[in-house]
Amino acid sequence: MNTLNRRTWLKRGMLTAAGAVVVPHVTFGNTIGKTKGKTILLNTKNQSLYSPFFKEHNADIFPDTVKLLAKLNANENPYGPSPKAIEAFKNTAHMGNRYAWKELFDLMEKIAVQEKVTAKNIMMGPGSSDLLEKTAMVLFANGGNVVSADPSYMSLIKVAEACGASWKPVPLKKDWSHDLKAMEAAIDNDTKLVYICNPNNPTGSMTDHAELIDFCSRVSEKVTVFIDEAYLGFLEDAEKKSMVSLINQGKDVIIARTFSKIHGMAGLRLGYIVAQETTLDKIQKITRGGMGISYPTIFAASVSMDDVAFQNKSRKLNAECREYVYTTLKQMGYSYVPSSTSFILFPIEMEGKAFLEKMTALQVGVRAFDIMGKNWCRVSMGTMDEMKLFSNALQKVLV
Repeated sequence: MNTLNRRTWLKRGMLTAAGAVVVPHVTFGNTIGKTKGKTILLNTKNQSLYSPFFKEHNADIFPDTVKLLAKLNANENPYGPSPKAIEAFKNTAHMGNRYAWKELFDLMEKIAVQEKVTAKNIMMGPGSSDLLEKTAMVLFANGGNVVSADPSYMSLIKVAEACGASWKPVPLKKDWSHDLKAMEAAIDNDTKLVYICNPNNPTGSMTDHAELIDFCSRVSEKVTVFIDEAYLGFLEDAEKKSMVSLINQGKDVIIARTFSKIHGMAGLRLGYIVAQETTLDKIQKITRGGMGISYPTIFAASVSMDDVAFQNKSRKLNAECREYVYTTLKQMGYSYVPSSTSFILFPIEMEGKAFLEKMTALQVGVRAFDIMGKNWCRVSMGTMDEMKLFSNALQKVLV
C-alpha cells in the first residue's frame, strides 16, 4: 500500500477544505484525509479505494484539461449555463461587494413554490455536495453508522467516516438498482442515516419509484433517509420521480438538488436540500449553507429556473448523445448500464489505467473504475461532436 503524499497532491492542483484534501477532478467528492486515525490509501496499482469491490483507476499524470478535445470525465453540462442566466450573472456581478441575504431568501421562496413546500423546508449551499458533507458532519459528530449502496456517490460517506462514523455498504442488485430490502436489514440501533443516490452515480441506474417511496416512507419513521436527486432533472417526468412529496407528509427525509447538472451551473456552485424544519435546524445550528453562495449566482439560478426551454434542450441533447453512445457500444459488441443521467457506465476489456492513458493520449478525458473485479469506463455526455471524438478514440483504443 502507498499512502497519498499530501505535498504531491497539492502540487497536482488539489484544494484544501475543512482540513481535508479534495481532488478537484474527481466528481465523487472523495476526500483524502483521516478516517478513524487512518490515512486513506492507494493500493499498489495506484487505485483509489472506495470499498473492497469499488476502486478507481488513476493515471500517473492527470490529464491537462486545456488540451482535451473532449472533457468527458466530470458529468458537466456542455450546453450551460443558460444564456439568460449568463446575462443575469453579468448584470449583477457589480453587486459582488454585497452580501445577498434578502436575494437568497427570495430564491428560497421561489424554490419552495416549485417544490410545493415552505421556505422553512429549504437550505441552500454552494452545490449539493457541500450540503451532503455538512449534513454528514452534523449527524456523525458523535459517531454512528450510515447505510448506503455500493457503489455510489462517496461525498457524504467519506465525510461521515472522517467524523468517526462507520459505513455499512450494501451491494447494488444485479440490475444496478438499490437493494432496498438488504439496506433496511442493515439498519441497527447505531444507524443515523440511510443515503440513497437516485439516479445513482457512478452507475446511472434508477431504483423503482414505487418501491423507493414505500421504503423512504416506512424507514424514515425510525431513521433519517437522505435521497440525492442531483441527476433527476435529466428525466422527462422528474417531478413524478422525486421523493419531495414525503416532506408534506411529515416524513424524516432529506432531498438534495443541484444547479450543476441540468442547469449547467457546476462552476457557479449552487444547490439545496429539502427537509423537515427540525432537521434543518439541527444542521444550521452548526453551519450556514448560504454563506458560500455568490450574489450573481443567485440571480443566474433564478433566471435559469424560468428558462424551461434551456432545460428541455439540455435534456433532449443529452438523451441524443446517450443513444449515440449506446449505438457505438452495441456496434463494438459492448454492453452498458442503461442510464437515466448525463453519463454511461460500461465494461471494458482493458486494464483501467492503461485505458485512461490511451484515451488521454487521444485527447479524450473519461473515468475508469474497478467494480467487482472488472474494469469499467464512465463517460460523461458532452456535445455530439465530443461524443463522436469519444467514439473514434474508443474504437482505436479497444481494438
